[in-house]
Amino acid sequence: MAETLGSLIDKLTIKSIREFHLDENLKAKKSKFPKAELKLKMALLMKQKTLQLKEIEDFINLALNSKITLREEKIKLYNKPADIGRIGKNEKLSKAIEGLSRKNIELWHLEDEARRADMPLSYIGKIKKKIDPTNQQRNDFIDKIDELFEKAILKKRKNKK
Repeated sequence: MAETLGSLIDKLTIKSIREFHLDENLKAKKSKFPKAELKLKMALLMKQKTLQLKEIEDFINLALNSKITLREEKIKLYNKPADIGRIGKNEKLSKAIEGLSRKNIELWHLEDEARRADMPLSYIGKIKKKIDPTNQQRNDFIDKIDELFEKAILKKRKNKK
């Protein structure tokens, strides 16, 4: 599938969460990772973020000039239909981006919790059961960003004519 604005923003929010956690480890008195390794990872991440931001800007410019596909329908059959589209009304692009950011943070914490070695498998199973619907909401926000961006671009193109 081609990249969309939603998928590009999704990648950026994940990189930002990763940056936050790397920074926490760099500032910590004790970390399970050597500081030199953390600094290398942070430098690489900052390069990746710079490229990601440029890719978002380029995508928007291409979209404004009708040189890119704005949205591609996804074909997914692995989630319950009742779990799809449960993100409430989001009719502003900024609110959808905020929702996506929050879901990525939530997923990050759920995944951290699921990796805990000090908890019984029954607890880990309960956490794992929360990951799928949360990830579905993440995907719904990506789709909503794409939908709202497409509407805005098509409106702008129509007004140009």
